[in-house]
Amino acid sequence: MVTIKEIAERAKVSRTTVSRVINNSGYVSEDAKKRVLKVIADTGYVPNQYAKSLRTKSTKVIGVILPKISTETSSRLVKGLDEILSKEGYQILLTITNLDPNKEIEYLKLLKSRNVDGIILSATNINEVLIEEIYQGEVPFVTVGQHIAGLANVLFDDYRASRDMVNLFVEKGHKKIAFIGVDEQDHSVGYLRKQGYLNGLEEYGLTVEEKWIQKGKFDVESGYESMKSIMEDTKQKPSAVLAVTDRLAIGAIRYLEGIGLSVPKDIAVAGMGGSELSKYITPSLTTIDFSIEDAGREAAKLLLTQIDGSSCKDVIRLIDHRLLNHFSI
Repeated sequence: MVTIKEIAERAKVSRTTVSRVINNSGYVSEDAKKRVLKVIADTGYVPNQYAKSLRTKSTKVIGVILPKISTETSSRLVKGLDEILSKEGYQILLTITNLDPNKEIEYLKLLKSRNVDGIILSATNINEVLIEEIYQGEVPFVTVGQHIAGLANVLFDDYRASRDMVNLFVEKGHKKIAFIGVDEQDHSVGYLRKQGYLNGLEEYGLTVEEKWIQKGKFDVESGYESMKSIMEDTKQKPSAVLAVTDRLAIGAIRYLEGIGLSVPKDIAVAGMGGSELSKYITPSLTTIDFSIEDAGREAAKLLLTQIDGSSCKDVIRLIDHRLLNHFSI
């Protein structure tokens, strides 16, 4: 393995000059810089990142905490993050909680111990223990999808998105609209999307049937079972159903098809999330795209701003959403 000493000898400069070129710090004449870079290129020298981090106190690693790795939302978020961070020479260290709040705390402590340059958290449940752990330490921090006071936050307008979907149902003539949600401990997806639904019905003077409101998890099976409960437990059937994720909506469609009903002829179904899969089921799913890649890019930019020394306290970046009106309503 080529050393800095050998590069210095070949380029006929001091080891300090080689170090300055590698770290892009301090004055080096153009002639000396060209000689050093040529030797580096000829030898294929790669700086020892660990040793460099000891000198600069920078690991060039960003920790990312995700609730799931198998979802399209997570992959799109990471894509947006990497697009910005890789250009600045940063690597991403992923941790996956599998929706376990205790894992969020565990991985937060782990990433801090690894001296990452910053942390990006896509959390599902915000609790006091998690917030307290976040506030301890000086690591630059950005949350995506959930709001935490005093931090940099990248958020989606979950409430407005749900209201927009209710508006669309009403425009299509629907007055009996059911709802499949998730646990309201997830403030954004569970609570805000439900409030958007409830307030949307109230705005139009529509009746809220308690049995038309079901709570599932973030998977297709929960959508199937929730739709089953709605259809079996009520004498009066809804004409439409809003699910807070595309997976839940797809599960609902599968149940309705299984009992011989046609979507949207007999009952309309809409999801939220703008998943790629929504285009390829039959009928293609009406959904809302939250521009997840844009959220990743904004989160990365906010983190880099903090790493550069600027404060992003209480900064909020609200990401636009758009309706993908396919054929299921």
